Amino acid sequence: MADVQFNNESGFTLIEFIVAVVILMVGMLGLLQTANVAISSNRQNQLRNEATLVMDKWLSTELAKGYASASISPSSWYESRPVLNGFVNYSVVRSGTQLQNSKEVRLTVSWPYRNMRYSYKGGGIISNSVVSQ
Repeated sequence: MADVQFNNESGFTLIEFIVAVVILMVGMLGLLQTANVAISSNRQNQLRNEATLVMDKWLSTELAKGYASASISPSSWYESRPVLNGFVNYSVVRSGTQLQNSKEVRLTVSWPYRNMRYSYKGGGIISNSVVSQ
C-alpha cells in the first residue's frame, strides 16, 4: 500500500482562523461602541438644542410683555416637545428680581436623559422706559 503524505503548508490552520476571527470581532465591537457613543452624543445635542428653543420661546414671551406686565413671581410648568422618535417633557422654572428701574427675568429649563437631569439657564432684563418731560 502506498503512503499518502499531506501537504500542510498551504492554507490556514484552525488556530490561525480562530485568531483572525477574534481580531475581527474586537475591531467590530470597537466600531459598534463608536456608533453608540455617536448616537448618544447626537441625542444629547438635540435635547439641548430643543431646550434652547423652549428657553427662547418663553423668554421672548416674557420680554415682549413689557415692564408693567412682565411677571417675576416664581412659577414652574412643563412643556412636552417632540425630539427624534418621541416626546420629552421639559421643566421650565421662572424667577425674577425687581431692580431699581427694571426687572430681571430668569428661566431654567431642565430635562431628563439617561437617569440624569440636565438644565439650561438664561434670562433677560426689562427696563422701565418712562420718559420724563
